[in-house]
Amino acid sequence: MTLNRVAYELESKIKVERVSLRGPGVLILTGPSSCGKGEVASALSKVMSIPPEAHLSMGEILRTTFQRAKNEISYAKLLEDHYKISAKSNIFDCVDTSEELSKKVLNYIPEMEAYFKRQDMDKFTSQLDWLEFCTMNGLLVPNRWTQDFIAAHIEHSPEFRTNPFILDGYPRTVKAAKHLIEFLKRFDIPVIKVLHLSISKQEMLSRATKRGRADDDEPSLLSRYQFYIENVHPSVDYLKTELGSDAIALVDAHQPVYRQKGKEKFFDLEKSILNVVASSLRSLGVSRMTVKDLLDQLSSHNT
Repeated sequence: MTLNRVAYELESKIKVERVSLRGPGVLILTGPSSCGKGEVASALSKVMSIPPEAHLSMGEILRTTFQRAKNEISYAKLLEDHYKISAKSNIFDCVDTSEELSKKVLNYIPEMEAYFKRQDMDKFTSQLDWLEFCTMNGLLVPNRWTQDFIAAHIEHSPEFRTNPFILDGYPRTVKAAKHLIEFLKRFDIPVIKVLHLSISKQEMLSRATKRGRADDDEPSLLSRYQFYIENVHPSVDYLKTELGSDAIALVDAHQPVYRQKGKEKFFDLEKSILNVVASSLRSLGVSRMTVKDLLDQLSSHNT
């Protein structure tokens, strides 16, 4: 028996169930709306031994912010004192007020009054009202807020300075990318990899339409894709310039799998996501055989 044959048989008997990242660092996932960042980040967390609370999505951070502000007086005071955001400040007359923002808020007054069950929101809508409404309806909040909330969340969680974590869906602009890199350098947190998940405009429209969310009409979706082209894409280019091209991996987020049932073919969402996760793991340097073991394990947990 040759040495190669012995090595192959030994390797086939070893099944890798988990891998882990060593030391501190952040894995950044970015891409257009509906590209599957959340699903991929969740799967990566499971196979890379990253706890759920270390998967930071912008949506979850925003939800946590307005919920804590409602329920904890001390946290509401922290937001007011340190970040100039409160339930007392009118979005039409505060540090964030602009003609563009006011117009955007006014466009959503009927929906907000139905959501909050309050009238006269065209006269007074608090910053926290707007934060909650945007978060629960998939709308963008002012850039200042996202930068401050991300920084505060990481700064006030010491474990993120010693253990790896995932940042899902941020940064979304060059300005935010600059702010993030400066912040990470200040706390000696390295960027492990930027996974740029890519889908076409048509695929984004198709996925979002199936999702059936109220704000997923075609004009809104096209506007979001345009935002991605004009803002998110340049932010990735900035990260490439700052971190080096080896730190960025372009991952095809449209790797569909279909299963046959009789004469019909059905889209297999779970296996399609696993294909994207496999590409992501390989971009992190994980061997193909190890990736297969990890995804077999993940698939068995999901069934």
